[in-house]
Amino acid sequence: MQDIGNLALILVTTLILAHISRLLKMPAVIGELLAGILIGPALLGWLTPSHTISLFAEIGVIILMFLAGLESDLDLLKKYFKPGMLVAVIGVIVPVVVVFGFAHIWGFNLTSSLFLGITFAATSVSISVEVLKELHALDGRNGATILGAAVVDDILTVLILSFTVAVLGEQKTASVPFWLQIVEQLLYFIGIYLVVRWAAPYLMGLAEKLFPASAVTIMSLLICLGMAYVADLVGMSAVIGAFFAGVAVGQTHYRQEVDSNLSAIGYAVFIPVFFVSVGLNMRFDTFGRDIGFIAILTLLALVTKWVGCGLGDRLAGASWLQSNVVGAGMVSRGEMALIVAQIGFEAKLMDAEYYSAVIVVIVLTTLIAPVILKDALHREQELV
Repeated sequence: MQDIGNLALILVTTLILAHISRLLKMPAVIGELLAGILIGPALLGWLTPSHTISLFAEIGVIILMFLAGLESDLDLLKKYFKPGMLVAVIGVIVPVVVVFGFAHIWGFNLTSSLFLGITFAATSVSISVEVLKELHALDGRNGATILGAAVVDDILTVLILSFTVAVLGEQKTASVPFWLQIVEQLLYFIGIYLVVRWAAPYLMGLAEKLFPASAVTIMSLLICLGMAYVADLVGMSAVIGAFFAGVAVGQTHYRQEVDSNLSAIGYAVFIPVFFVSVGLNMRFDTFGRDIGFIAILTLLALVTKWVGCGLGDRLAGASWLQSNVVGAGMVSRGEMALIVAQIGFEAKLMDAEYYSAVIVVIVLTTLIAPVILKDALHREQELV
């Protein structure tokens, strides 16, 4: 019953703090992360990481990535392919290169430096979407470019993350020769195409004919968990399987039903536990030492994404004002960066000594991003 009590504590704390976060016009994820810090070893010490929390957190991140894939609009990507691709690719390369260089100069080894760069290549535009809606700019050219670039950014980040974990992480399968592991992973990506093109539509159609009322949701969850499991078997991160399972199901006409049902399950239990688990791993005993690191990395995280994505949009033919808005809209790291950081931490790719400082930087960029975007939008609207 101890685990039941711990789960109840997590849920009530996240419910209260997420509510307060929304009242303060901050993302609910910030409140959930702060819940882990509050009740964890960093402050009150009521809760410590455990096997049950880790299991719930792993299910949470798989469902979260499945939902991210489900919401990836490939039609939008096709429509805005050129600007979306340029924005995403340059917006990934610039943070990886600059943050890698900074981390290596700071004293990180090559692996940790590379992974830190990958962490800040991630983008979460959910907060940017709220700002764009508020200022009636979501349906315009800038909003569509940001959403299209977000699809490419998610796919690139997931692919780079999975490859890095497979090659450099401690979880890689040592008994399998490296060349064979690469072959298995290539075959897996061929399998992803087959699932997206044929298997998922067939299985979802089959589920609709079954009698249980929740058969469609169960089938989507089976596709998600199955692809996550196989991804792990071939030495990649499970999140890549979950993400592309979401993309596959998202191409069927069951997308809305699955999104509604799985969001209810995920956001009610498993996803809050994931974000709490991130907070449980944080410590503040080295915070004074890390102030300089946090300040410089926050500045680099903001500038590299802003400039990189803005430059990509400019190369696609946008004006300086438009590219400024698009760059600002891609700055937020949010839950995607938290997922990458946590996976790197578990795979021993993230320098554990600086883990808490990195999470602080992710939170700061997430809070600052809406301010930057609102300013960029106001500048464009004033001069149009």
